[in-house]
Amino acid sequence: MQRKASCGRFPRVLLFPEGTTTNGKVLISFQLGAFIPGYAVQPVIVRYPHVHFDQSWGNVSLGMLMFRMFTQFHNFMEVEYLPIVSPLDNCKENPSHFAKRTSHAIASALNVVQTNHSYGDLMLLTKASELKQKLTLLSEELKGCGVCTDIYDIVLQEKPSSYMVEMAKVESLFHISSLEAVNFLDKFLSMNPDASGRVKFIDFLRTFRLRTCTLSEELFGFLDVEKNGSITFKQFLYGSAHVMKRPLFQQSCELAFAQCDTRGHNQISEQELGDTIRHAIPDFDEDEIHELFSIFDMDGDGSVSKDNFLCCLRRNPLLIALFKPCLVHKDSSQVGQGILEEIV
Repeated sequence: MQRKASCGRFPRVLLFPEGTTTNGKVLISFQLGAFIPGYAVQPVIVRYPHVHFDQSWGNVSLGMLMFRMFTQFHNFMEVEYLPIVSPLDNCKENPSHFAKRTSHAIASALNVVQTNHSYGDLMLLTKASELKQKLTLLSEELKGCGVCTDIYDIVLQEKPSSYMVEMAKVESLFHISSLEAVNFLDKFLSMNPDASGRVKFIDFLRTFRLRTCTLSEELFGFLDVEKNGSITFKQFLYGSAHVMKRPLFQQSCELAFAQCDTRGHNQISEQELGDTIRHAIPDFDEDEIHELFSIFDMDGDGSVSKDNFLCCLRRNPLLIALFKPCLVHKDSSQVGQGILEEIV
């Protein structure tokens, strides 16, 4: 793309910087691919004037889109070319700033607002919609068998759009990918959010295999910034991403593994994990340790390798708080003390 843009010997390259289609009421954040080469861009606005059906392909299937277009006598499209936007500072402008200036020019011409939503929000919306569809089918099957489906009916009342979090802003703040956000959404959905898309303390404990104690209450309170006893996906995502992207998080996880691996075999047994966790939650019983161990034992072989341990904490960064005592153990290094200040 850079080679084509650098000279006039090639046809122009047409790009759609939003990366997806919307209802046209707002302009979502642009992807940066068109702006990284650092060459001038030609903004183009496409409008679809209509009376009955908007063929701009919003939340509708391809088959329905084609059917509705064929049942109209006319389908109109307007194309407007805006003034060329060139990078500042002798073509050395930051691609993000370049994209924002271009986006502002287009939004002003369309008379719409700009938002921090991005293609990543579409991924989150799709994930939530897929779950809702699966629960709908499961609920219908259970009803056919005469099974009570109240819990599924509550979940089905929630709107998948409540899981859109303005991913462009999240990426800017925490430098996490859309795929990582989808993984966090998977975890959040496993907590059975209610019809308003909120998760209560009891469901938080169940998902993370914890019991009611001072530590678990502090963890939930860290997420529950509104202090109303429930959390949204946005709060869960922000809290988890904040912990995971702390400068010493990776080093903290490695130190926690080293403290658990008392035999030095580069593997953690259920007993070793339990002995370490009981420093944080003294009254954890054997069954609760087993349940928590199953989260770390990702391949189910009865032991936890270092890779599995680190991967589990990246997927569940809040669990690093369980290893707080080993990060401030009297034999720990000064590095451990620094990790505590950064993470715990």
